[in-house]
Amino acid sequence: MRIPAIDLKAYEYTLPDEKIAKFPLEKRDSSKLLHYKDGLISHLNFSDIPELLPAESLLVYNDTKVIPARLIFQRETGARIEVFLLQPISPTTVIPEIMLSKEPVTWETMIGNAKKWKDGEVLKGEIPYLGGKIVLKATLLDREKKQVQFSWDHSEVTFVDVVEASGEVPLPPYLNRKPDQEDKDRYQTVYSKNEGAVAAPTAGLHFTQEILDRLSHKGVQKTQVTLHVSAGTFQPIKAGSVTEHPMHSEQVVLHLKTLEQILPKIGNIIAVGTTSVRTLESIYWYGVKLLEGKGEEMSIEKLFPYEERQSLPTAKESYEAVLQHMKSSGKETLIGATEIFIFPGYTFKIVDGLITNFHQPGSTLILLIASILDDDWKKVYTEALENEYRFLSYGDSSLLWIPKDQD
Repeated sequence: MRIPAIDLKAYEYTLPDEKIAKFPLEKRDSSKLLHYKDGLISHLNFSDIPELLPAESLLVYNDTKVIPARLIFQRETGARIEVFLLQPISPTTVIPEIMLSKEPVTWETMIGNAKKWKDGEVLKGEIPYLGGKIVLKATLLDREKKQVQFSWDHSEVTFVDVVEASGEVPLPPYLNRKPDQEDKDRYQTVYSKNEGAVAAPTAGLHFTQEILDRLSHKGVQKTQVTLHVSAGTFQPIKAGSVTEHPMHSEQVVLHLKTLEQILPKIGNIIAVGTTSVRTLESIYWYGVKLLEGKGEEMSIEKLFPYEERQSLPTAKESYEAVLQHMKSSGKETLIGATEIFIFPGYTFKIVDGLITNFHQPGSTLILLIASILDDDWKKVYTEALENEYRFLSYGDSSLLWIPKDQD
């Protein structure tokens, strides 16, 4: 397909600071829910969600777990250095593996107050751990690439143990506050289990175990994918052309049993959050790559879906290609990466409905929402603002159904 011209100004709106939810509500499922279907909007509560999802549907959520990715060190001079974990470099780039490493690890990072940190200088910090302490060291290996090596003095301790004991919850920058004790629990979904995200898949923050049980009782099936959310989700679009915006590659973990659950439910797939959408759609495009003979590695470039093609496989054909590839290669689990960019003009292949929060003006996420709602995104966001919805990560929720004419 031809990539449409995108005028970013058309996807801006005024978001007053007082509309941004700075703290979570007392109860996860007490948030508001805006329901959009066939151009009609209704206002409900998130606790109503089981009544809105058809019994034959499949709910797909992202089970990534947020790590306390903000590590604070202090130089002997007293200068405070903040190191924010972004992407693993070595001994592996695979997030589940590097989190379990007991050897030194190297990460690409963001560094606060980097000018104060000399090349090769080793920063040290003492971390309370199981009644004793761990000495954590950070060495700046490459200033330009912001690569930092971390080592610690307990050979039986994993990197995830170190981070959990020492790091701060990586709250979004627009909250403009330091994390408190409550954030350790609330900036995490109740079903999170795979450590590696540096931002929460926030649509899932509304779910409680009671809601999940009610969905199961109704007959709504559930499955999970894993996309380790990167800090790129907060990066504003600054490029002159929207399509030149650098989409950070995010790691995807896919299980064979998940594919087997999705295939019979194609046509009734509801994604929890934009990260689940990006994962499900990326799997489709991975199937396209396999069918086109473009290699077996799962790596979806940001504009791959927009390449000119004479025809495309159905959703079932593409997912079956991925399933057969995994079976023939003996893979129960597939680890890949995606930087897929979904913006107006994109046609959804897998997802039929989306549960999501309300996103920042002029962001990649508002472009994804506009790709579902077309110009109605303005109507939805105006309604939300006028009806006192809370916005962004700790804000209220919406259930958006993708028009059937996209199929």
